[in-house]
Amino acid sequence: MPAMNSTDYAIDVQARARYLDDQSDPMAERYVFGYTVQIRNVGNLAAKLISRHWVITDGDGQVEEVRGDGVVGEQPLLRPGEMFQYDSGAVIPTEVGSMQGRYFMQAEDGTQFEALIPVFTLGVPGAVN
Repeated sequence: MPAMNSTDYAIDVQARARYLDDQSDPMAERYVFGYTVQIRNVGNLAAKLISRHWVITDGDGQVEEVRGDGVVGEQPLLRPGEMFQYDSGAVIPTEVGSMQGRYFMQAEDGTQFEALIPVFTLGVPGAVN
C-alpha cells in the first residue's frame, strides 16, 4: 500500500456562530445559536463527506456528542479547490459554550481520512470577553 500523501487528502474547515436571540429563552436556560460552516478541499483528490462527529460543550462543562451521516441531509463531493457551505444550529443551557469535531471523508481513491473542525465559541453577545 503506498504511503498517504497528506497533500492529496486536505480539507480546510472554518466555522462561525451567531446568537439567535429571537429563538432563545434565557429564563428557561435555552440559548440557541446558528452557525455557518465552510468546508474547502485544499487537497489534490476529490473527497466526499461521509459523516460527522460534533462535540458540544456548555458553560458548565457538560458535553453532548452528535454523530450522523453527512451534513444537512447531504454528503457533498468536493473536487480540489471546491467549497461547500451550510448553516445549522445548536441549543445549550448556558450563555457560553463551544463546538468542535471532525468530518469523516473518503477520497476518490478510496482512502478514508478525517477533517478536523476547529473549536469555535457559542456565546451570547457581551457574555464573552
